[in-house]
Amino acid sequence: MEKIIDESKQGQTLVLNKKEGNNKKLFIESYGCAMNFSDSEIVASILTEQGFNTTQSLEDADLVLVNTCSIRDKAEQTVRKRLEKYNAVKRINPKMKVGVLGCMAERLKNKFLEEEKIVDLVVGPDAYKDLPNLLEEVDEGRDAINVILSKEETYGDISPVRLNTNGVTAFVSITRGCDNMCTFCVVPFTRGRERSRDPQSIIEEVNDLWNKGYKEITLLGQNVDSYLWYGGGLKKDFEKASDLQKATAVNFANLLEMCAKAQPKMRIRFSTSNPQDLTLDVIKTMAKYENICNHIHLPVQSGSDRVLKAMNRLHTREEYFTLIDNIRSILPGCAISQDLIAGFPTETEQDHKDTLSLMDRVKYNFGYMYMYSERPGTMAGRKIEDDVPEETKKRRLAEIVQLQREHSALRTNELLNKEIEVLIEKESKKSDLQWSGRTSENTVAVFPKENYKIGDLVRVNVTDCTSATLIGKAVGYSKNN
Repeated sequence: MEKIIDESKQGQTLVLNKKEGNNKKLFIESYGCAMNFSDSEIVASILTEQGFNTTQSLEDADLVLVNTCSIRDKAEQTVRKRLEKYNAVKRINPKMKVGVLGCMAERLKNKFLEEEKIVDLVVGPDAYKDLPNLLEEVDEGRDAINVILSKEETYGDISPVRLNTNGVTAFVSITRGCDNMCTFCVVPFTRGRERSRDPQSIIEEVNDLWNKGYKEITLLGQNVDSYLWYGGGLKKDFEKASDLQKATAVNFANLLEMCAKAQPKMRIRFSTSNPQDLTLDVIKTMAKYENICNHIHLPVQSGSDRVLKAMNRLHTREEYFTLIDNIRSILPGCAISQDLIAGFPTETEQDHKDTLSLMDRVKYNFGYMYMYSERPGTMAGRKIEDDVPEETKKRRLAEIVQLQREHSALRTNELLNKEIEVLIEKESKKSDLQWSGRTSENTVAVFPKENYKIGDLVRVNVTDCTSATLIGKAVGYSKNN
């Protein structure tokens, strides 16, 4: 995957969590989407109650878990390489147990226990509450597996252990699963149908994070705009709900407003949106509340109507442009980012040019771009021949990436000599004399530390930039600090 953004969290190991009296050590790694990182925090919370504290030392671990991604073959191969590393450690420490979590576990199921001899347990995304029972089976010398997809589970009753965080920003999961059967995607098969979390539990989590000093949250789901709470159950069953349930249902625009009003000084983000589900009500809610960040991640995947149809994307090129125009009209200056696939089966040179022309029309701030990777079990994998040569895919991807670099540079250059608001998140990777943070538009900014600290919201004058980063000098605290 090529990405025009500041950094990747692929393979990030969770930081330490310690509870007095716990004497077992958990090493956990996460790969893939933000939901996996959020899920790993839920897993750590569940296992904390089973006597585990996290460790950053693989060699010292009693239990090693890898939370996996199945979106591309490359992601799965990365996990298999990590399992080779675990195997080497397990030969030295045979008491160490190894488990595979997440989408790859759901996709391969029992095959994992057969193919990877060191794996002791396999746990799908909806079965993490069963970990205590599964670990008991492992301790008794049996392989353990639970990959049953749930119609209800949202983990709304579990308070995540905030491990994968800087103490300033945090994920808040609001939905699980996806009903959009894009032909290239395994998510509906690995994470099940859409179901939403009780809004009251979401607000309680947001309030708790604010009280603990967090300054920004990201409302998280495979498709956040499909959020719909009517008392529980799958979204597809909403039509069967009672009149009272329908009248009191909470959609994503409602939830976004509830979060913004609950903590007016906390920044609110959300990800990921689907073009067919992002409504004008959501855009208008963003415009209404200053603390909702001015950024929408809006995957398009292709600029060709023919390819979009083959992908089962339920929007056309023109419908996407209409949505972009509405965003620009209601939210001037809103940053828009993309997902794009190069070399989808049957993609012609004209289809590729249509993608480039779409990019020229939108001029995204940044994006995630990758070559098509056939996923077993998907409609595309079963029904459409992967007929675009590898070299053609690589060349098309390179052209997409180059164009995105140009557009990203255009967007950052628009901010030269302007004042921006930045939430300080961490020390800059390139200099211990500088802070790094993000604007409301999700652009990275770096500037001298002076007397500011992590978590401060400051005004920064932009003096220079790259295609991905703003460079400047702080001129004072924001009014919202």
